[in-house]
Amino acid sequence: MNFLETEDVVKQYSNHLALNKVSIQVPEGKIFGLLGPNGAGKTTLIRIINRITAPDSGRVMFNGRESRPEDIYQIGYLPEERGLYKKMKVGEQAIYLAQLKGLSYLEARKRLTHWFEKFDIMPWWNKKLEELSKGMQQKIQFITTIIHEPKLLIFDEPFSGFDPVNAERLKQEILELKAAGHTIIFSTHNMASVEEICDNIALINRSQVVLSGNVRDIRNQFKSNTYLLKVHSDEIKFLSNEMEIPSEWNTFSFRIQKTEDGISELYIHKEKEISNSELLVSLASKINILSFTEKIPSMNDIFINTVSGSNTTKA
Repeated sequence: MNFLETEDVVKQYSNHLALNKVSIQVPEGKIFGLLGPNGAGKTTLIRIINRITAPDSGRVMFNGRESRPEDIYQIGYLPEERGLYKKMKVGEQAIYLAQLKGLSYLEARKRLTHWFEKFDIMPWWNKKLEELSKGMQQKIQFITTIIHEPKLLIFDEPFSGFDPVNAERLKQEILELKAAGHTIIFSTHNMASVEEICDNIALINRSQVVLSGNVRDIRNQFKSNTYLLKVHSDEIKFLSNEMEIPSEWNTFSFRIQKTEDGISELYIHKEKEISNSELLVSLASKINILSFTEKIPSMNDIFINTVSGSNTTKA
């Protein structure tokens, strides 16, 4: 079941078409990556989902029905451009924001105390925000986003400003929120994070969805039957920087990369009709294989190739 859907959403600003019939499907209880280069239309779509602005046409479906104004209380939004008050005390500000989201003072204080202790920032409760590091400010922004336990969470570049340790900690918190049943929209330019935590994605370029689906399925869709083998370098003969390829291997194409540790990497491309077993039998008769791995394209490669391709098509 999809918790959130947009259907043919169009948004125009003066002479700029920000969204052109954009449709996405966000499955319930999953992490959905909303991807795209700068200026593609992601932020405009997020603002429409949050009812900050309205589409010119199309509609947003929320939990099986058309979106309503009161749905904003079931959404937690962490924008890329953070918006906390620097001169205000941290605890006082967090309680104020929690009350805006429908919590009573006592309930807000109880929940915030739990999260502040969990994130090791309770000693900063009575400090002004400007006295905190950027990473601590990010933790507070994250807490105020999730404090009212909304059904839909939208994180726009949530790891921005975090060191690797805190980024990993936040990633685990996001995965725990998913495990607890929250639906999450995750917008980022970090494709490694997409591979680690996203179930599905939609890639927007030039105001349109150019790729969407399950992350694993998309990566398999783009694979090219290329394999990486590692062997001892002294087992390979080089002649003018070219490998002397046995005649029975002429159905394969090779690229060799010699490393400094005495291990050589062979990138081998084969035709689909040749099985992995046939490939390994042919190779094992000539060289001692240390490892054999299929090269599945990364989401970073897919992002670049898809965006570059759609830009070329529309140029």
